[in-house]
Amino acid sequence: MADTTTSHGGLRFRIATPEDAPQLQPLVKSAYRDRGGWTTEADLLRDDRIDVDGVLNKIATPDTVVLFITSDAGALVACCELAKRSADLAYLGMFAVDPRRQGGGIGNRILAYAGDYCRRTWGAKRIEISVTWPRPELSRWYSRRGFRETGETRPFPYNELAEGEALRDDLYFVIMEKELAAA
Repeated sequence: MADTTTSHGGLRFRIATPEDAPQLQPLVKSAYRDRGGWTTEADLLRDDRIDVDGVLNKIATPDTVVLFITSDAGALVACCELAKRSADLAYLGMFAVDPRRQGGGIGNRILAYAGDYCRRTWGAKRIEISVTWPRPELSRWYSRRGFRETGETRPFPYNELAEGEALRDDLYFVIMEKELAAA
């Protein structure tokens, strides 16, 4: 199989394969549920965020890719899910950066690459994200990167928690969207 790795901003991007799922699951869990980074949801949820089967399902979903993102040295540093939602709308989810590497600009580089990927691959003109309420610091971070709240909210999927529980019963998603720049 041909090497489909792309380098961008000191990071290496490739589409994840089923063999990557056991590495991706603990990365996602650490970014969302451990207290090592600023993106933690540990005060809101006590679960694994996603299990290996959940990662496998995302990898296998049509019109969806999971990006496996490494340093130039080859260490796994991040991942994200990208999905085509409609002719002009893409979705960014499961965005996880190793908590030990947060705050160094990796997230900015991933957002730039992800937006470009969605535009080039699917012709997307916009990209949306779902931010768990209450996470004002996360909404502000995305706002500084060009995302705007759409006014739409979506229910939190309490029934899909991976081996755990919610610590609050008032969670929901705030939908944010960004226009993608033309090439």
